[in-house]
Amino acid sequence: MDGWFVDDRCTNCDVARQFAPELIDEADGRSRILRPPADEAENRSLHAAVFACHTRSIRPATGRVDPSLDPFPLALDDGVLICGHNSTHTAGANSYLLLRPAGTRMMIDTPRWSPELAERYSADGPVTDVLLTHRDHAAHGRRYADHFGARLWIHEGDLDAAPDADQVIRGLEPREIAEGVTVHPLPGHTRGSVLYLADDRYCFSGDSFYWSRTTADLEVADSVTWYSIEELAASLARTAHRLRFEWVLPGHGDRRRLPVDEMSRRLRDLTERTRLLQPRPVDFTAVRW
Repeated sequence: MDGWFVDDRCTNCDVARQFAPELIDEADGRSRILRPPADEAENRSLHAAVFACHTRSIRPATGRVDPSLDPFPLALDDGVLICGHNSTHTAGANSYLLLRPAGTRMMIDTPRWSPELAERYSADGPVTDVLLTHRDHAAHGRRYADHFGARLWIHEGDLDAAPDADQVIRGLEPREIAEGVTVHPLPGHTRGSVLYLADDRYCFSGDSFYWSRTTADLEVADSVTWYSIEELAASLARTAHRLRFEWVLPGHGDRRRLPVDEMSRRLRDLTERTRLLQPRPVDFTAVRW
């Protein structure tokens, strides 16, 4: 496609397609440009994809991307922003900023590290906590926490990925970690996977479940389950009835906002489907984005 292309570093992580699904799709195990943007709104979507891509694989044929078009952090609604600038060290996982009533922020998982990005994420309010959902997303946690003067959180099951964490989540019971914010241990994807629930509105699900555009439903990535799909099924059975939220905000996979009752119904259905799954070899190509 004249003007833009996807280079051969693409890992088919789906991030770019989440931001610009009308402009970018998948072919032969990687993203491809369908067409150039037709208006300013589509140009903004394309540049969100450009600056989120962890391999910086979306390139203009004319040369360097204009840094003034970087939209991140980008508001998803009035209470949460997505950080963009996904990191190769987290396999391109999404990360978020949760806005709190006192004007502070909590970072859930981490984008790529740079002091300039850290200053940008804290420009409109101090970041008090860096909440890791599991080991795969721990790479930059300590650096961001130290820069912000924030507390770093991880579950004991994945503590070896962040042994200098300031707060260690233990056991399987939910715990309120700040007003309106609860952590729910959810072993399965990894031994120490958790999700964070905020204000009965936002569910930061890590890699435990996500919204699939392919199936138009909540899904688990059973082909990329490092610890135990049986444990994930048990975790969902133990936890699903406790969760009320509008937004599913995963590390990998797409985001979605639905009415609370519909999201609850879909999560119950996912729990039943997951119970029937059997262990399988890890296969990144089998994920239904």
